[in-house]
Amino acid sequence: MRALIVTTPVPTHFMPLVPLGWALRAAGHEVLVAGQPDIMTAVRSAGLGGVSVGDWFRVGERMRGALKDGERAIDAFGRPEPVTEFPQIWVDHSDSVLPDYLELARSFRPDVVVSDAIECNALILGGTLGIPVVQYRWGVDPLSGPLRAAARTALKDRCERLGLDGLPDPALLLDPCPPGLQLPGAEPGTPIRYVPYNGGGTTPPGLERAPRDGLRRVVVSLGVRTLALNGVPHVRRILHAFDGLDGTEALVTVEERYRDEIGPVPDQVRMIDPTPLNLLLRHCAAVVHHGGSGTAMTATSFGLPQLVLPQLADQFAHGDQLSAAGAAISLDTAADQDDPELLATSLKTLLTDDAPRESARRLARHMARMPSPTDVAADLARSV
Repeated sequence: MRALIVTTPVPTHFMPLVPLGWALRAAGHEVLVAGQPDIMTAVRSAGLGGVSVGDWFRVGERMRGALKDGERAIDAFGRPEPVTEFPQIWVDHSDSVLPDYLELARSFRPDVVVSDAIECNALILGGTLGIPVVQYRWGVDPLSGPLRAAARTALKDRCERLGLDGLPDPALLLDPCPPGLQLPGAEPGTPIRYVPYNGGGTTPPGLERAPRDGLRRVVVSLGVRTLALNGVPHVRRILHAFDGLDGTEALVTVEERYRDEIGPVPDQVRMIDPTPLNLLLRHCAAVVHHGGSGTAMTATSFGLPQLVLPQLADQFAHGDQLSAAGAAISLDTAADQDDPELLATSLKTLLTDDAPRESARRLARHMARMPSPTDVAADLARSV
């Protein structure tokens, strides 16, 4: 079987698909990843073969361009409204890459297309070639169903020019959320166990062991864009919330270029270089993060309580659902996130209250019982 993986041009949108790509390769199937230059470093790091298609998308630059000086995403956009329109940026994206994707697919002749859950070009590819499309949710999913519905109108003419009646649905929608975590109204999906993959890397010296003297280790991981999107004051406030939190050490992933601007931090805070999150959590007591799907799902797979500080898009939904499941505290307004006492109180609750810890462990147990990517790959090969 030949599988063509196509994803939106953001590395963190590609990474959840990597374990399924590995499972397909390990079973002897041919796997090729097609995407814009933005994801090719991640493709190479994952050990999968790729073909670069089109120009750079540069999502980070687009997001920075939408913010005023000193403005964070949560200040500019707040909690998102339900999706009712397919954004013009994705219509333009389809026009720019779909012809090249079609040319590549006709040459590669895949038996199945695999994509993330908002990549509508994959659905057009599959419909045009007459092959099934498997879409993979990143985690809690408020986006894919409404976006697909809106795309039916926005991409209707493009589909018809290719001989399609309209935008096809995926043949299979894979859902890594354990029972009780997905949004109640979301389209039903086929379960697949979330296997953490946060990129390649090495564990910083000493962090492969449990902390000394019974210290509780908290990891602060705010994704690749929080600091870049005017987030230095926000991160500084989070780190100072650890001041006076006895018996705790905080590890925060911060690129060297931001450390002088962040300034002095409490004694129990240690700034380290960006490191794949799954390498840091084995001896961890809690995680502070921005609600990104990879971070939220990785922390959930380790059974850890979470303090969620969402900034944009589906990050709010991850905070909502983890909080509703009892495994997290979500501070979903800029005012709450900027309140040092509320940050400190929330951290203390997660570290001392048994309820969030037990709820987080329950989610992890449910996740561990879900079908593995190897199981799903075998089912997929039998059905194609």
